[in-house]
Amino acid sequence: MKLVTFARRGAARIGIVDSETNTVIDLSIAAPKLPTDMTAFIEAGDRALAAAAKAVQTRKKEARLLLSRVRLSAPIPTPRRNVLCVGKNYYDHAKEFDDSGFNATKGESAIPELPIIFTKAPSSVIGPGDPIPGYLDHTKSVDYEVELGVIIGKGGRGISKRDALKHVYGYTIINDVTARHVQADHKQWFLGKSIDGFCPMGPWLVTADEIGNVKKLRVESKVNGEIRQSAVVKDLIFDIPTLIATLSKGMTLQSGDIIATGTPAGVGIGFKPPKFLKKGDVVTLTIDRLGVLENTVE
Repeated sequence: MKLVTFARRGAARIGIVDSETNTVIDLSIAAPKLPTDMTAFIEAGDRALAAAAKAVQTRKKEARLLLSRVRLSAPIPTPRRNVLCVGKNYYDHAKEFDDSGFNATKGESAIPELPIIFTKAPSSVIGPGDPIPGYLDHTKSVDYEVELGVIIGKGGRGISKRDALKHVYGYTIINDVTARHVQADHKQWFLGKSIDGFCPMGPWLVTADEIGNVKKLRVESKVNGEIRQSAVVKDLIFDIPTLIATLSKGMTLQSGDIIATGTPAGVGIGFKPPKFLKKGDVVTLTIDRLGVLENTVE
């Protein structure tokens, strides 16, 4: 199921994308008893999904909108907590980052022994088509990072790797936009990655049952039509079960938590000289079965 958040008549709505008809079913009309924000919908679990599945068959004409006329927000427009992120989680990118000169915390080995975790502020999240406010980076070092986003369904602490995928509700696309000089100058990653609008997300949340083997998904980025990054999820250094087990070891994961799993090689700082984003650049991210996330830099 493809779940979306969109605006209608001045209010945020939850919808389901009907790919056969290229329409969005407005659940506030087709199933008005369901929660009205995505995090609460996720918390409602299988009950909400079952009711939403029935709503696809609605005969209420006002509940069905043309997808092309709907302005989508991020699937979870305002996360309750920071977006959980993983650094240096593809082998080629880990080396690329260490060789770039922008890693102020460089160690003896480019490949981390344990997952590197940081976060992005909820205020950094924007939706498909929203402009990336590059002008907010005073260092003019805006970079792109295509990442698979994992959405937690059932929360918990001490989740084992064996059970981890049972806690995955679905997946989305994330652009971990970064101000590289800010990241390097402050010798930590939070400030350079939490600038307002520096976390495009979407276009929708696809439930895990529609994905199959997540390791086979290909992730790609393009800037102005030029392919920059291309890899498959199986190339992650630390796979999704390992990340969930690591994060939940002492911290309780909650429904609606978002994990950005890391980016492959091909980011702007991997070029010599670096190819930073500039005003007017169009960044297009694709992940198999998850659609296309596109944003323009302003």
